[in-house]
Amino acid sequence: MTKIDQIETMILDIPTIRGHVLSMATMRTQTAVLVKIRFSDGSEGIGEGTTIGGLSYGAESPESIQSAIDTYIAPALLGRSGDEVNGAIQLIDKLVKGNRIAKTAVEIALWDGLGKRLGVPVSQLFGGAVHERLSVAWTLASGNSETDIAEAHKMIETRRHNIFKLKIGKRSVREDVAHVARIKEAVGDAASVRVDVNTAWSLQDARWGLKGLQDAGCELVEQPVPARYRRAMAELAKAYEIAVMADEALNGPEDALDVASMRSADVFAVKIGQSGGLKRASDVIAIGQAAGLGLYGGTMLETGLSTAAALQLFSTVEDLAWGTELFGPLLLTEDILAEPIIYRDFCVEIPKGVGIGARLDPDKIEFFRRDRGRTKKAVAGE
Repeated sequence: MTKIDQIETMILDIPTIRGHVLSMATMRTQTAVLVKIRFSDGSEGIGEGTTIGGLSYGAESPESIQSAIDTYIAPALLGRSGDEVNGAIQLIDKLVKGNRIAKTAVEIALWDGLGKRLGVPVSQLFGGAVHERLSVAWTLASGNSETDIAEAHKMIETRRHNIFKLKIGKRSVREDVAHVARIKEAVGDAASVRVDVNTAWSLQDARWGLKGLQDAGCELVEQPVPARYRRAMAELAKAYEIAVMADEALNGPEDALDVASMRSADVFAVKIGQSGGLKRASDVIAIGQAAGLGLYGGTMLETGLSTAAALQLFSTVEDLAWGTELFGPLLLTEDILAEPIIYRDFCVEIPKGVGIGARLDPDKIEFFRRDRGRTKKAVAGE
């Protein structure tokens, strides 16, 4: 039996190429928690847990993610079989409530290690890939219309992106709608324009906002009101032709079932970290498919590591009607992978190779790590 011998965590702080303006924060650095699991046969799996804007976005911070893994998850897994990933997931769920991103980081490392030992990509462990590449959106989040227009035109000209999601919600509804309308008019039919409000609007604001956005030619609005206002989301989804997408409202399969049964969205933004790992994200996908909802591969602005893991899962989904936004590595000043993920022709390519298809660049890891890392190692006989 291949046992889990050692679990190491570290925090990386990587600057972004520009300020990334959200309704609740402006990001200039992305912080990721990396996990390395070493197994008794000498193999290794790597994973990542990443959130957005510290605690301004959700209940987990990089520091809490690392603490949950070091203090509660790692001690429970040491000495257990590294091949029984489902068993590990079930054990962690019994011992640790919530902490979905921390669980995701560990689970990715377990799947990666298993895929490497079996000599197959992780997509094979979820039934096999049906795509070699997926369409990928880019977020325009400078907060300035002219800057965003110039950036959009550059992306179209270089054939990197022709789907744009605008971060709004920090200004008045009238100002936000005008900002979106200017950008949509500038790109015309050459690109799809969508928005993400990150829960910033009241229901009254959202009624005016969705009407204005729809008239401006915007195709989709993501999480316009707080996650708990599911009846309000259902009202908006029913009242307008513009698609309404659930994001912060989706924290695992239970939420997905609730949102689907209430028809609180037209589209699911599926994030592996928010779902609680690849296994739970696959459950969210299945619920969305069964309910006839559109699917979208969401991001927590992860590095290439977790992005590769997400791509392994999304490559197995027959119909991602709204594509993906797995552009996280492109927002960072440096890529931490030895072989960066490939973006071209408006798509992101599924990484090749075994496991999640990603190898770390040790020099970049050493440069960006916040401290010297923390390690949990099994003691002989335990």
